[in-house]
Amino acid sequence: MELFIYKYCAVNRSNVSINGKVVFENDESLVFSKYIRTLYRYMKLDYTKFFKMDGLSKLGFMSVELLLQEENIIEKYPSEKIGIILSNASSSLEVDEKHQNSIIDRRQYFPSPSNFVYTLPNIMAGEVAIRHRFNGENSVMISECFRPEMLYDICTAAFSNDVLQLCICGWVEKYAEDYESLLFLVGKDELLKSREGIIFDPSNLSNLYKQALAWKK
Repeated sequence: MELFIYKYCAVNRSNVSINGKVVFENDESLVFSKYIRTLYRYMKLDYTKFFKMDGLSKLGFMSVELLLQEENIIEKYPSEKIGIILSNASSSLEVDEKHQNSIIDRRQYFPSPSNFVYTLPNIMAGEVAIRHRFNGENSVMISECFRPEMLYDICTAAFSNDVLQLCICGWVEKYAEDYESLLFLVGKDELLKSREGIIFDPSNLSNLYKQALAWKK
């Protein structure tokens, strides 16, 4: 079975691109917290829960908003057939450390519920699923780096077993001021493929990652 990349979106410290075209530029002087709020305003969103999220969830949330802009996929596919399969390297370590610092001293034991709720990377995917009412496969996997073969194998299996008809998959990494994301909207309907006719396979995933995040070189 052949899968197709319908659309892809990358967010890094210098810009946002959709299908390889830069749609938003950052002067790189903004710290992540200000940059992500700038993107929120750029998208003209009205979702107050966004401001309560941790940094990883904010990055994943905004990346999906950019990817799905004007798509209305919930009207085209059953909600239980739309999945979210993501990966990253740092998991929820940033929030884990904040939580640990709040409980390490038993004499000043002030754990924050707002931190604790985000001590799992799956919460990022959960926030997206709640926002868009997706009820399909939902997972976040941890790997040292972007591994296109892993994403390909897991997504292909989900489509082959008819678990999914559409999937948001990719890489969302965030730790302190080191962050990047690259998401793909993947389907098996050839009519949905992008104008470039990008086939969903490890080679193309790897090439798109290198192109979209070339700022790192």
